[in-house]
Amino acid sequence: MELRFTKKNGKYDHLAIWKDGTLIGEIDCPKQGIIPHDMVHFGVETILHKRGFISRIHAGEEANFQMKGEAESDGVERLVEVFQADGWSGWQTAALEMLDLYQVTCSARLCPALALNEADVESVRVELLRLSRLWNEVDVGGVLNLRFELQE
Repeated sequence: MELRFTKKNGKYDHLAIWKDGTLIGEIDCPKQGIIPHDMVHFGVETILHKRGFISRIHAGEEANFQMKGEAESDGVERLVEVFQADGWSGWQTAALEMLDLYQVTCSARLCPALALNEADVESVRVELLRLSRLWNEVDVGGVLNLRFELQE
């Protein structure tokens, strides 16, 4: 599956999702001062091989914000939120602090936390920093293509 992130003027960037040569979904991504939310999903799901928003689309679900809750997917969403917060603060929060925040976030939302350790956090952060560098190189109107494959 190919994710085509387009950097746009204004309040939104754009994500077009292609599978087997067919456009299967489009999402306007609110600008947030770091990489788009769904690009954070890509990083988390690619590194940790967990089922989240991108994996669910790959498996055939419609790309929208009305997906039915699932334990693993909900845990991924909370983790994406924690990484976004890390990004907003410069991508330098200590991994142990991020794990603590993740536990608090999952508790508050009544969702089971994924089993993670500090090495997992650092591995995801390395990928998100790589994606950030690539995204920063994209000019307005340009596209960053990312290939997503499910890990069996």
